[in-house]
Amino acid sequence: MVALRGLAYAAPPGQVYAAPHALDRATSPPPSPPSGGVDVSPDSPPPIYHALSDFDFQSLNLALNQEYIELDLFHYGLARFSEQEFLDAGLAAEYRFLIEYMADQEVGHAEMITNLLYPHGAKQCKYQYPFNTVREFFDFCQKASIPLLTRWGESGVYGFLPHLDNRAPAELLLNSITTEARQQMVFRQLQGLFPMAVWFIAGIPQAWAWTLLSPYLVTCPEENPYIKWQIFPYLTVTNNPNAIRSGSKAAVSTNVSAISYPGYEVHFKWDEPGQQVSYDKKYTTTTSAGPAKYALWVSQLNATYTPLYDIDNYTASAKQPDGCVFGDNTAPIFNDTMFVALTDDNPYVTPYNLSLVNPRIVAGPAIYQAG
Repeated sequence: MVALRGLAYAAPPGQVYAAPHALDRATSPPPSPPSGGVDVSPDSPPPIYHALSDFDFQSLNLALNQEYIELDLFHYGLARFSEQEFLDAGLAAEYRFLIEYMADQEVGHAEMITNLLYPHGAKQCKYQYPFNTVREFFDFCQKASIPLLTRWGESGVYGFLPHLDNRAPAELLLNSITTEARQQMVFRQLQGLFPMAVWFIAGIPQAWAWTLLSPYLVTCPEENPYIKWQIFPYLTVTNNPNAIRSGSKAAVSTNVSAISYPGYEVHFKWDEPGQQVSYDKKYTTTTSAGPAKYALWVSQLNATYTPLYDIDNYTASAKQPDGCVFGDNTAPIFNDTMFVALTDDNPYVTPYNLSLVNPRIVAGPAIYQAG
């Protein structure tokens, strides 16, 4: 073994070694910041943390209602199912504590948005949920953001953040929604699914998020602000791939990254417009589109249309599309929890202006579970 001697320099007591030009650098002025940016200079107006327009208010109002149902859902699932039912699903006390902690996170998120809307924030409503087992509870959570619920909650906020008139609340919402992205991954792990099967998470317009959320609100306090976003006729995927696999247990990761495949025949049914829906039947489903012709699949950075066929009396079919995010040897576009709507035309839209397709929507969106 060779002793590494003479490689370290010890400065004499009371002296500090400075590399050449170090003192010059220390006294040099900092570089000028790059030009551009919004509200980043010393003379920028101070941030104001409230809505500056009706668009801002209604976006925050929708987000608050989403936070409330997530908070209620976590607590409801913990209260409804026994300790043994959780154990039978492979979930010990540590997992239940994790769900309880995520509910506490929602308390903080709801309080933050309530402060942004003060004194006009909504109050919590009464809700209904379509599950009867622990596994179905996790599946609903995963698809809503809380996979099902958390997914559209997460994507709904991503969709409107860059369009807010006031950017200051957008920063706070970004701080909360990144937490919910982690919740979505946790619920996939609790289901025994691959935790993150895509490269990007799509954003969706407010009307899409409200259409997905609206059927689960039963009654709300009279003073709650009316939610102004459109509700499209409800769309159902009647043969959605099943994420609840027999015998699957909670896992950090699995080798099951997809549960459907390109070319899979997907069957749809949808409601006619004019239905009285959501809490206290205060809302009506509407559409300005003509007859359905296309299925619009929104996943990652893509909005892809495929033709409908076997169209008959509010039912139709389409094939799950194929493709990769950036071409060959990159990630499949259509995976994870994604969105599908029916349209009467196929206008070109991008992640930033996806809401421009709204006048063409016949029904939906629905959640499609590709992986």
